[in-house]
Amino acid sequence: MNAQPLWTSEEVAAATGGINTCAWQADGLSINTRTIEPGELFIALQGPVFDGHDFIADALAKGAAAALVHRRPENLDEAAPLILVDDTLGALWRLGAAAHDRSSAKFIAVTGSVGKTGTKEALRTCLSPQAATFASAKSLNNHWGVPLSLARMLRDTVYGVFELGMNHPGEIRELARLVKPDVAIITTIEAAHMEFFESLEAIADAKAEIFESLRSDGTAVLNADNGMFDHLVAKAKAAGVKKIVSFGRNESANNRLLEVTPADNGSDVTAVVGEQEFNYRVGQPGDHWVMNTLAVLTAIDACGADVARAAQALAALPGLAGRGERHEINGPNGDFLLIDDAYNANPASVRAAISVLAYSKPAKDSRRIAVLGDMLELGKDASKLHGDLVEPLIDANVDLVFTCGPLMETLHKNLPARMQGAHAEDSAMLAPIATEAVAKGDVILVKGSLGSRMAVIVEALKALEGTNAV
Repeated sequence: MNAQPLWTSEEVAAATGGINTCAWQADGLSINTRTIEPGELFIALQGPVFDGHDFIADALAKGAAAALVHRRPENLDEAAPLILVDDTLGALWRLGAAAHDRSSAKFIAVTGSVGKTGTKEALRTCLSPQAATFASAKSLNNHWGVPLSLARMLRDTVYGVFELGMNHPGEIRELARLVKPDVAIITTIEAAHMEFFESLEAIADAKAEIFESLRSDGTAVLNADNGMFDHLVAKAKAAGVKKIVSFGRNESANNRLLEVTPADNGSDVTAVVGEQEFNYRVGQPGDHWVMNTLAVLTAIDACGADVARAAQALAALPGLAGRGERHEINGPNGDFLLIDDAYNANPASVRAAISVLAYSKPAKDSRRIAVLGDMLELGKDASKLHGDLVEPLIDANVDLVFTCGPLMETLHKNLPARMQGAHAEDSAMLAPIATEAVAKGDVILVKGSLGSRMAVIVEALKALEGTNAV
């Protein structure tokens, strides 16, 4: 238990308008009884499939401090510690707002078509050694993840970093009102969620909603290399943003990338930030990570933190599960390298992953292998966007490509015969084919949208660990 609890029963009642059955205090929050820890407040959210109210007894049995509920379950002990509210999701939003209002932290909000989670985690890596830093876990970036993250933020936080996601107009607006950032980063605008938007301009407009809640003295951090840069600058100015700082290779950028030396395990970078030149190492491979770090250092400069110290911390960037994390596997045919980028995908992120594969170093006479699943929510141009991956795969010297899903069939048919591995209806059917194909010294990339369930293939490849009989 922390010296000071995260929340007391009185504070939660004041924030949510709820009524407590008894006094309690909590040092954490949970919405999942599978991962709840003793002393946490359990919030019984009601979703389309599961209702948290059905698991309140389980939460209390596992040591929950109390449960926040909008109905009392039957057969629950009369003495159970509860706080009764009108609606648990609404109460969670009010609790998140109260956490923000009681904090003196600098708030950084990150959005964009790609790179949100990586940028958020890089900010955590850079700022944590300097002062108490809180960043949202995993990809908690939606209508329940953002308020939950805010409500979990410790009282003494100096820097709060939050990821804001969306796939429809209006979502960023509501989330930004909650976070009220001092610094707002838009990593880039690319063709993602095109099923719900008519154009890239429409996606940019939706992301630009973040400017509406930027503090009056706040800073917008924008990618000068992106085709939507001028559009976003105009939107920021229209929202009343007075300070806009750009980053990129473009000579007009305020903070500029001067030189990059890429390698299979990271990049050496020279960049100008705040008119000062820095040389630093990026501990993850890929040009997208380099650009993410430039956004990170720009935001850190805007916060008044130590940029030089932050730049040196970038050498220790951790690999992110499902976002390029690397696994050395000792399989039946020998060691191979698995690049797990299976969490999600759109054309920009797949191209970035392919570029990482390009810099990888298979053993002599071994291969670069890409295992790709459908990119979802791309709208009417989906088939073409999948077929357009042929050229980057060839340019990256990928030897073999395995695909699954109806959309990726277009890519499979367009590939040169020498690169065609196999195509399957779904990831479950492709998994045994991919595991059978991988050999000693290969580097194998797995990438696809979350709905394509490419993690099935990742787990099948990981299961080969220790099966080498030699």
